[in-house]
Amino acid sequence: MTTQVNKDLTYIKIGTLEDFRERMGRVIRLNQKEIAVFRTTDGTLYALDNRSPHRRGGPLAEGMVSGHFVLDPLYDWKIALDTGQVQAPDSGLVQTYPLQVEGTDVQLGLTLEQAGQLGLER
Repeated sequence: MTTQVNKDLTYIKIGTLEDFRERMGRVIRLNQKEIAVFRTTDGTLYALDNRSPHRRGGPLAEGMVSGHFVLDPLYDWKIALDTGQVQAPDSGLVQTYPLQVEGTDVQLGLTLEQAGQLGLER
């Protein structure tokens, strides 16, 4: 796993562009943490916690991508991929994470605190 510190974030290589299919979610496991990564039809990549904000939870990576939203596969909530905000009439918020692409490598940005909590090297 490649790690790069950039300002206040630590970037960790999580795959290459070809690993992330359009309109499909992929789960990235960092120790006990699951992050869902989505790629939209325009090629934009997004990363969110792989947990629905619904009180019963559930995996988001199995949801359908429509535009720049993911539809919660269990509760049909519409969640903005860029902000993690659940759309009305429902409410809730999912943690989002920055991604960057260097060449064909996809890197996930974590704060130094998040990286430390996950036991990832700097």
